[in-house]
Formats: sequence, structure tokens, C-alpha cells
Amino acid sequence: ETARGAIRSATVAEGSARMVALVREAPGEGLAAAEPALRALPPEERARVADVVRVYNRGNQVNLQVLTAVRRIIASGAPDGAAERPAPDTKASAPTVAVTAMPPLPRMDALPDAVRAEVSALAALHDPSDPVVPSLYRHLALWPDLLPPLRDALSPLFAEGRVAALRDSLLGVAEESAAALLPRLTPPGPFPAEHRDAVLRVLAIFPGKLIAEMAAVGLLLDAELSRAGS
Repeated sequence: ETARGAIRSATVAEGSARMVALVREAPGEGLAAAEPALRALPPEERARVADVVRVYNRGNQVNLQVLTAVRRIIASGAPDGAAERPAPDTKASAPTVAVTAMPPLPRMDALPDAVRAEVSALAALHDPSDPVVPSLYRHLALWPDLLPPLRDALSPLFAEGRVAALRDSLLGVAEESAAALLPRLTPPGPFPAEHRDAVLRVLAIFPGKLIAEMAAVGLLLDAELSRAGS
């Protein structure tokens, strides 16, 4: 209810475009180590992988911006502009993008042991102590030959702090978008004080870390898929 007026705004569309450009222009070779595995896929399968990755990327980019704005309202304890009708967004918003039907998300317990281990190893790059497995990695288990080269490509980027640097840059874009989105948010009233700390902790873990890291990973993978298909 709070975010309804912001999700399809031009501000979010522009922020998403900035995130894509930021990752595309980042120094380094990206996920070049995974390119041979991507090129080895039949073109139709590579296109299916690209569709899945882009769906996640669109969701992560929107969530980063909108949830950052929502977090600000919850942290303030006030309904920031809720009494005012948001000004119309005079800029064109992003067009609706046709989304290919997503393949079913496999359950971890249904994966073969070796594939489940690869998915878990990818998740552990983000935080070895956290059992959360990002859904993108589970979806990529439908193409199990991609998982080891993807882990080989990502491991040094995590170890060298490059994923963390991209995460922080993407969060910087999200914070700028959030400032512009606040007048468009329409919370129904002050957030319940007794739930504020717990919800802010969740928002710090997910948008503030995991979603931002997965946005970086997904955009790196999208760039590599584009190169592999060229």
C-alpha cells in the first residue's frame, strides 16, 4: 500500500537504468570465466537463462529503490507525506516489459546432491554463516553445468571485495532514488512502534545486503550473457 504509487514511477525506471550502467561500466573482466560455459549452451537455452536472469534483475532493482524508501519512513516513525497527495510524475515511466513464463523454481531438497552442493556453495559466497539461498541460484540449478564456472568466476570477485563495492554503489543509487520517492509514498499511517526494530533489521539484511549483492551478481551475469550471445 505504501509503495503502490512509486513502483512504476520514472524515478524507479531511471534508477534501474543507472544501476545497469554502473555495473556494465565497472572495471575488471566481470564474469569472463563463466563465458565458455554460457557459449556452450544451445542458443535457445542461453536465451532461457537470460530471461530468468533479467526477471530477477528487474525485481532486484525495483526492490532496492522502493524498499530503501519504505525503510526511511519506518525508521522515522512518521508517515512522511502521507497526508499529501503525491505530485504526478510528469516523466514517462518505464514501459511494461513482456516477461517469458518463468520455469518452476526447483526445491533444494529435490536437487541431486552434487547440484544442491553447488547451489549452497554459491549462497555461501555471500555469508557462510547464513543458510538463506538466493532464488536466482536455485533457478540456475536448472542448468547445472553453469554452476561450477559461475562459482569460479564469482569467488575472486567476493574475495577481492568487488561484489561488496558494487553492492555499495547500487545502494548509493537506491538511496538517491529513495529521497526522490518519499513524496510519492502513501503509508496508511505511522508504522507500529513495537515492530519497528524487527522490521528494520530485516530490511538491513535483505535490501541492505543480500538483494543488493544479488543485483550486482545478476547484472554481471546479464552482461556476460550478452557477450556470450554476440
